[in-house]
Amino acid sequence: MRLLTPILLLSCFLFACVEGQQSNQQQGEDTPKTDVPSEEKVRQDTTPKVTGIGGIFFGTADPEAMRNWYGDNLGLAIDDYGSPFEFRNANNPDEVNYLRWGPFEAGSNYFDPSEKEFMINYRVQNIEGLVRNLRASGVNVLDSIQSFDYGKFVHIMDPDGNKIELWEPIDSFFYDSGIETTK
Repeated sequence: MRLLTPILLLSCFLFACVEGQQSNQQQGEDTPKTDVPSEEKVRQDTTPKVTGIGGIFFGTADPEAMRNWYGDNLGLAIDDYGSPFEFRNANNPDEVNYLRWGPFEAGSNYFDPSEKEFMINYRVQNIEGLVRNLRASGVNVLDSIQSFDYGKFVHIMDPDGNKIELWEPIDSFFYDSGIETTK
């Protein structure tokens, strides 16, 4: 009896799938419709937009002690700037991406002109196009795009006065440098 219920549920599920396929074929459709974009379409997308979190930064009285605490107690791979986290790109699982967690000295001007002691960095694609769109929408763009070996950056303010960092990464820089990462 205990096995009968799962078998019945599985049978109903399979029956529903077969009925759905037959219904699609009767309507002249070869395959069921899906909202999942093709891998090629995702790779060709250059729409100016945020693609993920690139970093989390916050103020603390003793950044070195905070980094060490997180390394010793939570196992983060620590360097002078915090911890680089490694993850896989959801649209291209063979591609390794990175984000940065980092404590800053409390009162650091890095968060200026925000009055908050934190900042979120967002990974973006097509940073130039995104900045054009933001300016056209009246968003306060704080500086010009700056380029480094590991990507391009620009800062904006949200309506609540939070400074936001936008980053178009060059992830290969981190992989090629062989730095230890938190996985």
